[in-house]
Amino acid sequence: MNGVIALNKPAGLTSHDCVFKIRKILKTKKVGHTGTLDPEVTGVLPICVGEATKLIPYLTDDRKKYIGEITLGFSTTTEDAHGETIEQKKVDRAITREEILKVLNQLTGEISQTPPMYSAVKVNGKKLYEYARAGIEVERPTRTVTIFEIILLDNREVFEGDTISFKFEVFCSKGTYIRTLAVQIGELLGFPAHMSYLTRTKAGAFTIDDCVTFAELEENANDFTLDRVMLSMEQALNEYPRLTVTAEEEIRVFNGGFFPNTMNCKEGEYIAVYNENNRIIAMYTPNPKNNNVIKPTRVFHNQ
Repeated sequence: MNGVIALNKPAGLTSHDCVFKIRKILKTKKVGHTGTLDPEVTGVLPICVGEATKLIPYLTDDRKKYIGEITLGFSTTTEDAHGETIEQKKVDRAITREEILKVLNQLTGEISQTPPMYSAVKVNGKKLYEYARAGIEVERPTRTVTIFEIILLDNREVFEGDTISFKFEVFCSKGTYIRTLAVQIGELLGFPAHMSYLTRTKAGAFTIDDCVTFAELEENANDFTLDRVMLSMEQALNEYPRLTVTAEEEIRVFNGGFFPNTMNCKEGEYIAVYNENNRIIAMYTPNPKNNNVIKPTRVFHNQ
């Protein structure tokens, strides 16, 4: 059993809870997720099984797409709908569509974010949410993330009310906190805000249309038809640049051999290496000592 399951994660479970349930359904221990989703967030969570667990570093790096909802009028400790209210201010004026679009445009591109205290970011070996639960405030690291696109999913021209909510779709780099993005949108509009809803619709090569529920997965496991819902390692990595090697070169791959960097791959980027049977056998990256050659970072022996 080597492959990736695109799980439609339900609300109320941590990513680790999902891994635990799938281990029980598949009766195997070699299962891992590709990056945490907050318990109340739903949507695409790729789960790697068997040899595919070696793909986790490459799938974690992928870009993500979300549909979220922001509510203006009050902010919370967790920056979502499940925290305690910390600031409240009625929306005492009409907000125009043009004003919101201008703010979304301001937050497109490279932006700085400070992760919320209730997050899994580690400071001095402990997760921020552990400090938060103990009532300890620590300095949080600011990071740079990329927002490729934000689309307003609301047709109104004018937004009015004591609190205002509207949905948006965001396409972003790894490490982006949509909760924090909602707060930033609110700040630019002049009101405290929080993220009132979030679902992930895309993670790398996987979309919500590829996803299965726990019930569907269990049914396929019982019917011995897991091949219908488990995507191959090749499908999981199909967005990476591809290099096909000959049978002779394949031996070099398994011996850790280098190849010319004919694709002009940059440091930190990866190339998926396939054999003549279209099976993925390795992931390569530029050699930091010589960018003209690429070297293996992971070899898949059981493919």
